[in-house]
Amino acid sequence: VGDALLGRVVDPLGRPLDGLGLVRATERRSIERDAAPIMDRAPVTVPIQTGIKVIDALIPVGRGQRELIVGDRQTGKTAIAVDTIINQRHDDVICIFCSIGQRNAAVAKIIDDLRTRGALRHTILVAALGEAAPGLQFIAPYAATSMAEYFMERGRDVLVIYDDLTAHARAYRQLSLLLRRPPGREAYPGDIFYIHSRLLERATHLNAERGGGSLTALPIVETHAQNLSAYIPTNLISITDGQIYLSPDLFQKGILPAVDVGRSVSRVGGKTQLPAYRAVAGALRLSYAQFEELEAFSRFGTRLDDETRRRLERGRRVRAVLQQPAYGPIPAPEQIAVLLAAGQGLFDHLPVERIPVIEAAVRSAVVDALPDLCRRIERGDVLSDEDREQLIVHARRAIGAVHSEDDPPAEASHGHA
Repeated sequence: VGDALLGRVVDPLGRPLDGLGLVRATERRSIERDAAPIMDRAPVTVPIQTGIKVIDALIPVGRGQRELIVGDRQTGKTAIAVDTIINQRHDDVICIFCSIGQRNAAVAKIIDDLRTRGALRHTILVAALGEAAPGLQFIAPYAATSMAEYFMERGRDVLVIYDDLTAHARAYRQLSLLLRRPPGREAYPGDIFYIHSRLLERATHLNAERGGGSLTALPIVETHAQNLSAYIPTNLISITDGQIYLSPDLFQKGILPAVDVGRSVSRVGGKTQLPAYRAVAGALRLSYAQFEELEAFSRFGTRLDDETRRRLERGRRVRAVLQQPAYGPIPAPEQIAVLLAAGQGLFDHLPVERIPVIEAAVRSAVVDALPDLCRRIERGDVLSDEDREQLIVHARRAIGAVHSEDDPPAEASHGHA
């Protein structure tokens, strides 16, 4: 372990896979280590910004938390993890991406995505590829955690992604069956819960006497046919401090990231959220959940009153605002400005397909006009009524400017007709 690992791609034994020569390690550590004792731990109090609006606002994650990312194949689980790493470029958080049993092409794409966005400098990539021996795949997450603990014990904040623990469980099942251990449910050995709990218990926030470092874990687990009650997903849901559930139904509708807010939860992160988010997100989460219920109800073809129709229209625009492309994390002040505008109904009269353009205009207007307020939001200051009013005024102006650019051609064509 050591600083020389930063920016490198290694296997679980620290051997380089990137062709850049040997890694000059500072020290050697065992892969299996005891988790920090209870008295050495501190509460999770500082947020880790993912740069993804729907997560930072509605399912916040704190430094030292364990938040599961769960969903079917090809629903964007790895994209959320990579986005989170990219967003740590300016936050002095060291990131470790542990790839278990993935295809070579998939790992190469992750490396390329991180490199092109300047995020490889603060990242270590630990890869036990698909063709690696099951033993090497089994030790990969423990090795990645030992590397992370080196930095955590020096007072640094570390983020570890395990992609994914389904492949890790399969590797352990393979080893156990080869060793003739008695199989249990789904042919997994009896201690499968223990191997994951002892791994994830190493994620923590240390107290000031131990340096105040933190290790945040984002394990990924794959489900089949949306079966959240399968053996490995239920084990990991019970071990972690919450889960982000990615729905294939939302993914197929083109709603990206495909986060199902109703099935996702963060049991710790709410206490760590920036105060400005709390002022905006509390009402937003409730109204969004009500919108999803109303939308399902409205599909029956029932006649709707004006109030219900208005809430449906706002909900559709909030959903459009919560969407964003992969690898484009958004800073917290810009997120708050857009979410506040959506919550205040500034987008209600706008076409849904124009929301991305208008949202970009609102974000740039707030950054240009209110740099001091943006700094105060990032610092964790409470949003005053005056601050809210300033954000709303500049959002209105930005929306009006975009609207006026759109209007003249429409008026000209209407007059000609």
